[in-house]
Amino acid sequence: MSESMRHGRVSLLIELADRPGALEEALHHFSVAGVNLTHIESRPARDGRFDFYVDCEGERGDPAIEGVIAALARGSEAMLVLDERTVPWFPRQVAELDRIASHTLDAGADLEADHPGFKDPDYRARRAMIDRLARNHRHGDPIPKVEYTEQEIETWGIVYRKLESLHEQHGCAAYLEAFAHMAHACSYAADNIPQAGDVSAFLEARTGFRLRPVAGLLAPRDFLNGLAFRVFFSTQYIRHHSAPLYTPEPDVCHELIGHAPMFADAAFADLSQEIGLASLGASDAEIEHLARCYWFSVEFGLIREQGDLKAYGAGLLSSFGELEYACAGGEAELREWDPAAAAEQDFPITEYQPVYFVADSLQDAKARMQTYCRTLARPFYARYHAATESIWVDRAVRRTSSSRR
Repeated sequence: MSESMRHGRVSLLIELADRPGALEEALHHFSVAGVNLTHIESRPARDGRFDFYVDCEGERGDPAIEGVIAALARGSEAMLVLDERTVPWFPRQVAELDRIASHTLDAGADLEADHPGFKDPDYRARRAMIDRLARNHRHGDPIPKVEYTEQEIETWGIVYRKLESLHEQHGCAAYLEAFAHMAHACSYAADNIPQAGDVSAFLEARTGFRLRPVAGLLAPRDFLNGLAFRVFFSTQYIRHHSAPLYTPEPDVCHELIGHAPMFADAAFADLSQEIGLASLGASDAEIEHLARCYWFSVEFGLIREQGDLKAYGAGLLSSFGELEYACAGGEAELREWDPAAAAEQDFPITEYQPVYFVADSLQDAKARMQTYCRTLARPFYARYHAATESIWVDRAVRRTSSSRR
């Protein structure tokens, strides 16, 4: 076998009549030519025909590959060579998330001057320690345990108690159910900060989602790519004690009180992964659109339950002020959940949202997101294989390298 046959890949779309032996005849050409198949998948087409997506080892120009293509062209209803696409780098295996987990956008432990903890050397040293834990984490390692201080637990408790009664009023049913289970299983309490490892194990058993430590904000592309693997990048530090009801960045309160319980719901987990899969290899413009969809659903999404507005977005569920503002008849504009419209909608980061999108249910939110993603001009179709924790795509791709990786 030639060097190109060992290292290249060709993807073919073969249309066959739905008759006994048609697939066997098509695959026989690969066997005769000694071409190794690496993936085959069927989809019903139209008029009694089937489409077969086939990956094989080899490259265009290799005599064996060209012979197979010629034979298939003669013996099938239609045959198309899916050209190789050059796309922005994206992870193909879950272990490749190690390459993006440390590329935070914010200053990490080196806080900005307007951060409440900027002038507190003890807080900055603490952040630097937790920062190192996240940056040293590798796939397969246990999530590092953080022994939170009395002051950190006190800060957590202020947030926890402030939100507790508001969740009963304004949290969606899926959130309340999951939170009740997690409080028991993961030791959520006003006087105890749950460990990310315990929360991750709980979620993985429920929906296959897991947490991964991160030192701060990631670029939208990197963060969304993680969702494709049902991985949520989560911080472990906590906001500064001088401003317990304010944080300029995601912290453990936002992650474990706002985000984590919703990942225990199957529809929400699927919605999140759908956005992640659509982000793989996407253009910068599409990443911006998907990030807005994420913002108006996973962060600030609302649904109607028995006629009342209920929150499922973490930005609402972890903010006592905005949760009440959004659900209790504030001045914001409410729009029907439409990902195509959300993709074009700008949003503020440091103030309450002027616009919220409202779905009929979490299933409705997921279904509409799936429909929207099917309309995107994606460079390939991607699927996550849970058994191998890998991404399969329906054609050969070349992932462009980046200097920061």
